[in-house]
Amino acid sequence: MTTKATTSALELPDLDAGDVYRADLVFYDVDHSGPSYEGRVFVDHPDADEDTPRDADHGYAGSYTVFGHNGCYGDEGHCLPDSMFRDEFDRRLPHPLTAWTKTVIATDAIRRVVADPAVTAVTVTVVAVVPEDDVAQGTGDVLRFGSVRLLTYQDESLADGDGED
Repeated sequence: MTTKATTSALELPDLDAGDVYRADLVFYDVDHSGPSYEGRVFVDHPDADEDTPRDADHGYAGSYTVFGHNGCYGDEGHCLPDSMFRDEFDRRLPHPLTAWTKTVIATDAIRRVVADPAVTAVTVTVVAVVPEDDVAQGTGDVLRFGSVRLLTYQDESLADGDGED
């Protein structure tokens, strides 16, 4: 099973391709309550699907993975992380279904589009590829996230970290 989502246009920085030291696509509020999946990320290729080659010619930027919970098996309200009251001094771990933030290092893909001065914005398409075992459970639409942000860095000192969450 494959589902996909394409963002609205994301504005590109006013930089030359050689000035982009690193570029990240950051996905906020990624829901992981459903099945596991691989989120394949394509830049400026809204027609991408599960069979689209993962190469530069097709705008492939990278991927992220979600090891999903595949549904809720607890009591009523158990799987509703926003319904829990949390005091600012509460030291317990967050609810297991609290949405994630995922980062895809997309430097090469962004450098390719920035190289064309006529291109000022791009769309990002995520194709969720669900493993066969999870498809059999009929889990429906799995790809849910709040927003996507493009971060670019001109200097290596600003681009610390490895993009892993």
